[in-house]
Amino acid sequence: MFSKKTLMIVGMIILIAVNITVLSISAKRRNLSYDPGQLSLFIIAPVQDTIHRALNFIGGIWSRYFFLVTVAHQNDALKQALARATERNRQLAEIELSNQRLRNLLNFQQSITHQVLAAEVIGKDPSPWFKMIIIDKGKREGIQKGFPVVIPEGIAGQVIEAAYLYSKVLLIIDPNSAVDALVQRTRSRGLIKGGVGGKCLFKYVLRKHEIRVGDTVISSGLDGVYPKGLHIGKISGVIRRNAGIFQEVTVTPDVDFEKLEQVLVMLKQTQDEKSASR
Repeated sequence: MFSKKTLMIVGMIILIAVNITVLSISAKRRNLSYDPGQLSLFIIAPVQDTIHRALNFIGGIWSRYFFLVTVAHQNDALKQALARATERNRQLAEIELSNQRLRNLLNFQQSITHQVLAAEVIGKDPSPWFKMIIIDKGKREGIQKGFPVVIPEGIAGQVIEAAYLYSKVLLIIDPNSAVDALVQRTRSRGLIKGGVGGKCLFKYVLRKHEIRVGDTVISSGLDGVYPKGLHIGKISGVIRRNAGIFQEVTVTPDVDFEKLEQVLVMLKQTQDEKSASR
């Protein structure tokens, strides 16, 4: 594609050539009765006007082309800057959420008497038959089989296997899990076991005990695993049949197991710590 300067030079050359041609014709025909200058003007003026319009048109297109190219480059640069800013905002939002979770864990840690160890959830059992997670702490940090795993909202589960660097945790929503529990309001006792759909069953609750939907269920401390008073969940369903000894009770855990990212492992208390907590 030719530049604007090149087109202007070509146009000038054509204009000069036309002028020279017309003047030559006029010189040869000096004996004509009419004024050769009028003939020259009659021929040259339209040519000059056409060339002038063409050069202006081409120059306008060329200017608009460069303008559009510049705008396109600026638009691309702005899009890249916006993408970087958006990604940065996402990173900052994730950092803020992580900090909030860590603050909640720290506040909860300061409110209990047990020594605890923070750990990251690094894996989940993909099997539909087992509800387990893998954490990034193990025997190297003093974790042993049977240690309770909690978060500020309540009980998450217990360690069922400890390796040197990692540990496997059985969640309370697993059917193989069991937590000795009681209703906080009435002190009715039962056993929390994993159910279906992320809920738990509150088994062996006597039919004569009056419990209601919305009652809070906590650990009783009688199973030798979980300390007394840790939150488990809230009663979401009660069926009291006319026959039978026990009620059918469903509990919705306080822990959102789909969003479990950091946990606290309760370490075994020493004799001095047990005496201090009494």
